[in-house]
Amino acid sequence: MVCREVLVPKKYNKLVRDKIPEIITKKGAVPKTCRLGNKDYIKALIKKLNEELKEFYCANDHCEIVSEAADMMEVVLAMFKSRGVIPENVEAVRLEKLKRRGGFEKRIFLESVYKPK
Repeated sequence: MVCREVLVPKKYNKLVRDKIPEIITKKGAVPKTCRLGNKDYIKALIKKLNEELKEFYCANDHCEIVSEAADMMEVVLAMFKSRGVIPENVEAVRLEKLKRRGGFEKRIFLESVYKPK
């Protein structure tokens, strides 16, 4: 009897950085990829941002936290580009909102608002 090793591919089904297929190939594996259309790309970016946010939250040391923050920023910048948003314009609006409404430094949690009759 001849036994053959059956290779079962590991499923990822997620958006990856552009050079990941090349890195996988250099390690001797064979990636199966496809290119997403605009609608699926946006959905994949949202899913990727949630993944990176969870990794940021679970990071333990400063170096890991910074690395995960960089990953989140890369996804956000890709989201901007996909929607034709210029990062400098976002920063200008952010600063204007910061001046007008404040940031989150004081950690204020609004529980409720009572309106007088």
